[in-house]
Amino acid sequence: MSDIPSRWLSGLLLIGILLIVGIVPVYAELQFIDGKPTTLKENVGKGKWTLAMIWASDCHVCNKEASEYVDFHFVHADDNATMLGITMDGRARKAEAKEFISNHKVNFPNLIGEPKDIDKLYFELTGAHFVGTPSFLLFDPKGEIKAMQVGPLPTDIVEKFIKEQSIAAAK
Repeated sequence: MSDIPSRWLSGLLLIGILLIVGIVPVYAELQFIDGKPTTLKENVGKGKWTLAMIWASDCHVCNKEASEYVDFHFVHADDNATMLGITMDGRARKAEAKEFISNHKVNFPNLIGEPKDIDKLYFELTGAHFVGTPSFLLFDPKGEIKAMQVGPLPTDIVEKFIKEQSIAAAK
């Protein structure tokens, strides 16, 4: 686990502290891109690891790296992990969010919410203020948050983390 970047480990420590002190996140209402209401809780913890990417259509890094997460979802969706997108574009930029999904051939579910609601959700889940996109939240197969990352996150680090956590859980 020494290869995992320190920010990832810092996120794990923060989440561990939140779990120990009993802070329970409130799951804000979001919508699927098609407008159907949902919550984050309804979209994680279905027996697979879920890597949730918080993105915005005008985020340069999100646009540059979208294909990596599309590939991650394609490789793992029938196995042990899945992707979930959460766009901060809100109602005012829904058309831009749909264009992002189309342009990058995003093959995983995407939720949309207002920036203030996603900021609040992020704080409730992590205890940290939302900094920017992309940001990532990793949920275990039971739906419990296990790690967070602000900024780009190479999928090989996620794969290694999932493998190590799965091995440790099997012991």
